[in-house]
Amino acid sequence: MSVRILLADDHDDIRSAYRIILDAQPDLTVVAETADGASALEQARLLRPDVVLADIRMPKLDGLELTRRLAGPEVADPLKVVVVTTFDLDEYVHTALRNGATGFLLKRSSPALLVEAVRAAMAGDTLISPQLTVRLLRALPTPEPVPGSGEVPLTARERELAELVADGSTNAEIAERLFISAGTVKNHLANIQRKLGVRNRVGIAARVWGERR
Repeated sequence: MSVRILLADDHDDIRSAYRIILDAQPDLTVVAETADGASALEQARLLRPDVVLADIRMPKLDGLELTRRLAGPEVADPLKVVVVTTFDLDEYVHTALRNGATGFLLKRSSPALLVEAVRAAMAGDTLISPQLTVRLLRALPTPEPVPGSGEVPLTARERELAELVADGSTNAEIAERLFISAGTVKNHLANIQRKLGVRNRVGIAARVWGERR
C-alpha cells in the first residue's frame, strides 16, 4: 500500500515539483495539496494522510503551529509531519521538533532527500537536512545512556556508520559510500541505537560529537 501524502505550501510551483517527485515513487502517493495552513489542518484531519509535508511560512496558519496541532505532545492521535522550508534558522528547527515534527528539510535539498524524509518518517525516524545537522549537534549536550541499557561497544563497522551519521550523511549516502544496501544501513543503525541507549539518529550523532570534543 502506498504512503499517502498531503502537501501544504503556498507556492504552486513548489507543490507541483513535490508532486512530480513523490508520485514518481512506486510506494508514495500525493492524495491532496493545500495553499494555506488552515486548509492543511482541515484536510489533514479529514483525510488522515500518512505524512504531511508542511512549509513554515503560509497564510492563515504557519507550518510550525500546524505541526503542533497535528503532531504536538497534546495530540491524542498524532500525524507524521515533515517541515520543509527555505529558512535554515535553528529556532525553526527546534520549534518544529518540539512541536512533534518527524523531519526538517531545506527546500534546496535534493529530490532523493525529500523521498528519504518521507520514508524515514514512516519508519519512525527523524531526518534533518545534512546542512543543518552538524551545526545543531555541536550545540547539543552529550546524551546519557538510558538507565539499565547496558551499553555495548560498537563494532568497527558500526563506529564507521555512527561517524557518517554525525557528519550529516543520509542513509542513502551511507549505503552508497560503504557499498551496502539501505536495509543493511537501517539494521546497523538500529543496533547502534540499542548499544548506545539512544532513541534515534540524532542521539547517535550527538554521542559521536560528544566524544569528539
